[in-house]
Amino acid sequence: MNAKTVAIIGAGPVGLAAAAHVLERGMSPIVLEAGSEAGHAVRQWQQVQLFSPWEYNVDKAAARLLAPTGWNSPDPSAYPTGGELIDRYLTPLATRTPLREVIRTSSRVSAISRVGFDKAKTKGRELAPFEIRYQNGKGPEVLRADAVIDTSGTWFSPNPAGGNGLPAIGERECAGHIAYGMPDVRGAGRARYAGRTVAVLGAGHSAVGTLIDLVHLAGEAPGTQAIWLLRAADPAKAFGGGRNDKLAARGELGSAFAALVASGKIRVETEFGVTHLAETEGRLEIAAGSGCSGRSVIVDELIVSTGFRPDFSFLSELRLRLDPAIEAPVALAPLIDPNEHSCGTVRPHGARELAHEEPGFYMAGMKSYGRAPTFLMMTGYEQVRSIAADLAGDKKAAARVELVLPETGVCTRGGVEAAGAVSGCCGGPAKQESTACCAADEAAKKAGASGCGCL
Repeated sequence: MNAKTVAIIGAGPVGLAAAAHVLERGMSPIVLEAGSEAGHAVRQWQQVQLFSPWEYNVDKAAARLLAPTGWNSPDPSAYPTGGELIDRYLTPLATRTPLREVIRTSSRVSAISRVGFDKAKTKGRELAPFEIRYQNGKGPEVLRADAVIDTSGTWFSPNPAGGNGLPAIGERECAGHIAYGMPDVRGAGRARYAGRTVAVLGAGHSAVGTLIDLVHLAGEAPGTQAIWLLRAADPAKAFGGGRNDKLAARGELGSAFAALVASGKIRVETEFGVTHLAETEGRLEIAAGSGCSGRSVIVDELIVSTGFRPDFSFLSELRLRLDPAIEAPVALAPLIDPNEHSCGTVRPHGARELAHEEPGFYMAGMKSYGRAPTFLMMTGYEQVRSIAADLAGDKKAAARVELVLPETGVCTRGGVEAAGAVSGCCGGPAKQESTACCAADEAAKKAGASGCGCL
């Protein structure tokens, strides 16, 4: 068992960290990466600055692998972009350490099962090795492994524009006008967006960052107009915790965005649940509702920043235990349910919460969060540390918590800020100020600030 082979799907930050921990535990990792280089998904958003500084973005086992190579560790207090994360951390880790011998790039996993066992067969199942099938441009390949850690992420499975979880009617036919995630509107995508009317759908940090970039682009390219399509009624919820956010860069982003919205530089359309998309005279009509209650906007381009969802298509022969709503492991789902948690107080977790009914199989990283959007990279590092310990038989280390997460101070629990305050989020309810939603909001207002950002 000491020579256990562990297949790791995805060579992103969490996948490489998993390989480092597996290697450190005396096991043999094999990393299958669909892209041509490690960090393929990160390369799609390399213009974006992370909310967390370097101290939270470098895995400890990975740092130990890098140390003998002469690697210069970045300033722990500096905030990297995605490109800097690749150049200063992921690429050296993938090319200058022993991991370079175990990473197979351009290897897209197509299916996983157990040798000699389909999903329905039970007796002796846990003793059979996993069979991983993948494509590498040379035809189908097969890998056998004792365990599998799926860190393939969700970046290439974006949520659609439709507000009911389905693509809006006409979404596929209008694909030429639509981008998903967070395109580089001022860089690689500049020609596509400069001087155009661009709608951004979503209320998360990807939408906020893209809208801010579009405002900057408007200052450089006259005629550029940003329209924010918001499904909710209250745009203020997207402004975040401001100065009360323990991840300062995230708080600053929310504050800057709130100022741009207040200045009128971003047109806001609230309660805009997209139902239909249609081309009209070379442009795109985005409709919400129908009949007399419906309304629409005409734009040149639409950016859908409504989050992501996991791809389970290649896992159909494995016995997964997934929450039916969040699509995360059942023990993890209640801890990260976005209907209940948005406070950044999700406790660290590991192998126990990530286990399935398929012994030796784990999902980690963003994919383990299913449809919940609150994942932090350092959470993924703690996950794979625990998983590697569990696979090595060190149950005590697997159960041990070695991570303390920063709290965000953003009070949105159960979708109602006041409910979060009553439950203890942001310090509990306000004691004197009737206009404050919670204790932190009250303290901020007493200090002369506009509030903690809960409202």
